[in-house]
Amino acid sequence: MRGTRAISAVERLKARSGNAGYTAVAMPGGWFRLVDKTGGIEREVGEPMPLEAFVAFIDRLGPPKPKKTSKLDEAFEAQIKRSGR
Repeated sequence: MRGTRAISAVERLKARSGNAGYTAVAMPGGWFRLVDKTGGIEREVGEPMPLEAFVAFIDRLGPPKPKKTSKLDEAFEAQIKRSGR
């Protein structure tokens, strides 16, 4: 379960950043590290950390997740722009 949570966080990072070279590496003691294998070169990103800190670190990397907006929100924003405010 612990590894699955770390891998899921890395998969979200891959989707947000468009970089498929990110990989989670499990270490003894339940620690994880992030590795970027882009261009055939393995580069460690950050330092080894426990699961909770690892997931929080990954969530801060890369571009933020796009906010979902409803059609009503979009219509409201358009109405505000039309009114000149």
